[in-house]
Amino acid sequence: MPSVAIIGSRGYPSYYGGFETLVRRLAPHLADAGWDVTVYGRPGLKTDDPDLDPRVRSRVTAGIESKKFSTLSYGLTSTVDAFVRKPDVALVLNCAVGYWLPILKARGIPSVVNVDGIEWERGKWGRSARAVFRTGAKLTARYADELVFDARAIGAYWRENFGRDGVFIPYGGDPSGELPVEPGLEHGKYVLIVARFVAENTINEFVDAAQQLAADHDVVFVGSSGYGGEIEERVGRLAASNPRVHWFGHVKDDRRLHSLWQHAGAYFHGHSVGGTNPALVQAMALGAPIVARDTVYNREVLGGSGLLVPPEPDRIAEAADRLVRSSELRALLGGNALARAADAYTWQGVCERYESALWALATRTAGSSGRPVPQVPASAAADPVAAEPVSAGPVPADDSVEVR
Repeated sequence: MPSVAIIGSRGYPSYYGGFETLVRRLAPHLADAGWDVTVYGRPGLKTDDPDLDPRVRSRVTAGIESKKFSTLSYGLTSTVDAFVRKPDVALVLNCAVGYWLPILKARGIPSVVNVDGIEWERGKWGRSARAVFRTGAKLTARYADELVFDARAIGAYWRENFGRDGVFIPYGGDPSGELPVEPGLEHGKYVLIVARFVAENTINEFVDAAQQLAADHDVVFVGSSGYGGEIEERVGRLAASNPRVHWFGHVKDDRRLHSLWQHAGAYFHGHSVGGTNPALVQAMALGAPIVARDTVYNREVLGGSGLLVPPEPDRIAEAADRLVRSSELRALLGGNALARAADAYTWQGVCERYESALWALATRTAGSSGRPVPQVPASAAADPVAAEPVSAGPVPADDSVEVR
């Protein structure tokens, strides 16, 4: 059977972020298709998770637990371990691991790299960290055998700045039947935000908007910075001083989180840097009525199924209030979001595209190097799915509803 090493996430199973969500869906899919799957991760993974697939091998390596050095250090030790074990192909998550791609190449291990967002534009990083990420991107452009872009706009950026093409594979969402409303809240009567507490997610502006919204509506914060800081302190003070403001921290229970999206009167998505955001896609799959910061990425994903606003507290509050007060507008936007997610952002489609990209690279590289070609996995033989190339043209304009 073909073998794949997945490098760059926090491991399997983990519930930290977008890469971890991808791994939880992709690793069992590949195992179902006949792949030998190894996921590299960090200490502290739950070994008693009822959703853990025993066919997925989890390997924990050493590293430095810090905001600046975690990705690089764990990426190095995982890559060295993969060098020794020599899988047929490696799926690398995050172009910061690009520093270590020459190690894989020296061993003849082809790599498919999900480049993630444009980390060197994130406000949470200082100048030196941004330089590290940008250099990692340059090395990824040079040494990766295949690139994956989770948004067409990311692909356009890489073509323009690094001269590399790749395939477009977004994230998926999980639809759900009716879930119970969170105790203490009412269906359609609260404004929700789900995000890491960093400046580029428009958290500060939403805190200001929440002070206005809480005069008439409940406001729910889900998330944290992971490292404390000024934004967490602001949210904590607001929640402590106003009984209509609820801060749930990082919610690991998917069922509870999905319930919050499903019953929200308005979900604000303020992410400004990156491509297709997993939280936005999941909110769409649950039919949440969405207010999003107006960015090229959010326009691409929503495709007309949400309200787009500038990063201004008054405009955020105005749009969210409008949604909570109008059941007709909520139903319209929620239904449009649900339909778009079902059409363009399903986990089945996402996993099939990743498998196709991995299989094509593993077989192509093996044939050209003289190595034995891996045995065809059952799914590839029965129903091959081509990964979608990134269009060479600009991101098309859409007809998203805008709040002006």
